[in-house]
Amino acid sequence: MTSTPASGPTRARADAESRRDRRRPEPPEPLPRPVADSHCHLDIADGPDGQWLPVEEAVAMAAAVGVPRIVQIGCDLPGARWAVEAADRYDALVAGVALHPNEAPVLAASGDLDAALDEIDRLTGSSSRVRAVGETGLDHFRTPEDGWKVQEDSFRAHIALAKKHGKALAIHDRDAHADILRVLAEEGAPDRVLMHCFSGDAEMARECVRRGYYLSFAGTVTFKNAEPLRQALREVPLERVLVETDAPYLTPSPYRGRPNASYLIPITVRQIAQVKDVDVDTVCTSIAAATAAVFGTW
Repeated sequence: MTSTPASGPTRARADAESRRDRRRPEPPEPLPRPVADSHCHLDIADGPDGQWLPVEEAVAMAAAVGVPRIVQIGCDLPGARWAVEAADRYDALVAGVALHPNEAPVLAASGDLDAALDEIDRLTGSSSRVRAVGETGLDHFRTPEDGWKVQEDSFRAHIALAKKHGKALAIHDRDAHADILRVLAEEGAPDRVLMHCFSGDAEMARECVRRGYYLSFAGTVTFKNAEPLRQALREVPLERVLVETDAPYLTPSPYRGRPNASYLIPITVRQIAQVKDVDVDTVCTSIAAATAAVFGTW
């Protein structure tokens, strides 16, 4: 039975028990202007002892530091249903729904992929609070090569759904940059494409900008070993930059490895400002405008 936003999470983070420090970080200094977390998984439990951060608490903590809006992403059928219900219930949330690339081969093996895609189609059109099809795309890191064809077929189906419903397309791209760009060119991209948790190099960033895509940066941009990602960020016009947590994953430094949540967005925003050599106020204003351009207002 699928959990509802009121009753609990859909699942726990798979690797939670292997992480040493499970304490939630202290809230950072609030931002001078509000921004949105453009990609979050509120339905995944990841706190101390597997504790879930309830939606009301997660939303309140984020709003207190200048993050009053969150895009809740569902990337399997239970998560997608949860995301739509949560977005309908909480004013702070809108939803993105899709089958994660790594879900596609599993569903195909059981003969359930077509039915699952039909359900994503239904969910996408079920509420005005659904603003994106995603996260969808390709993952050549976790899925072995014999599953890549199924991933690509699912990605193409999601592109068609985004165009059918007039939604933004939120893309998961892990170790698949060239194939992501190829499929988008072959299918014809929707009007609004967002590269979720951008992980490409400067050349990839320039190509995405040339095509008119938006790029969202997560806590990874704060990591010590992420200078190539920071160089990519320098190539992106500020008006094409969004920010996200991908919570409960990718907690920004200096809290890497601890539970992530939308209230930690200010750390990443300040890193973006430093990399772009722009004041934080200007970065917040630009991110808010870019978020509205991709997802609309709420």
